[in-house]
Amino acid sequence: MSKAILYSFRRCPYAMRARMAIAVSGQNCTLREILLRDKPAEMLAASPKGTVPVLVLQDGTVLDESLDVMHWALEQNDPENWLTPIQNDEANTRALIAENDGPFKENLDRYKYSTRYENVNALDHRNGGLEFLKSLDARLNGQEFLAGDTFTILDAAILPFVRQFANTDREWFDQAGLQNVPRWLDENLASPRFARVMAKYPQWKTTGEEVDFPDAA
Repeated sequence: MSKAILYSFRRCPYAMRARMAIAVSGQNCTLREILLRDKPAEMLAASPKGTVPVLVLQDGTVLDESLDVMHWALEQNDPENWLTPIQNDEANTRALIAENDGPFKENLDRYKYSTRYENVNALDHRNGGLEFLKSLDARLNGQEFLAGDTFTILDAAILPFVRQFANTDREWFDQAGLQNVPRWLDENLASPRFARVMAKYPQWKTTGEEVDFPDAA
């Protein structure tokens, strides 16, 4: 392979954060946009668990966890110092991302997709997710981003999940009493950084078209 291959699904929050890290690091790969209900055999051969993102490196190494993809990209090149929170306060940085990926994601899924689970009250899980957002709100008090004055891996890792939570019922979210998270969310979703990784591409399995990511835009 002349370039790494990234299997991605545009709306998946795990894939979003991987794409952001790849884009900011200046790495270039071949993007294969998939549908989760129609996974290509090539992706499943590389990663049988069938989730995105999946990054197949030029030497055949497969990275199929989004945080591993992020760290790989930023360890190649980190021009905006996204890894600074890990270098300065690794334990607390990893703990916050773990809380996002664990309890908050569990509440998010059961709030947004409550009909997929038995004996689940969506509002209970909405309230559970709100507690995590309150902790982010406190972190953002007096600072622009989650780790200070610059966008870092903390923001990139957590932003797509807060986006999904907010979009479940944006009217409720805007009236939930959060002072800083809505501003942080909206400003970052409107940024060129985020827009660049949210371009729409046709399903690779259907077209077979190889797409450069990130593009020249």
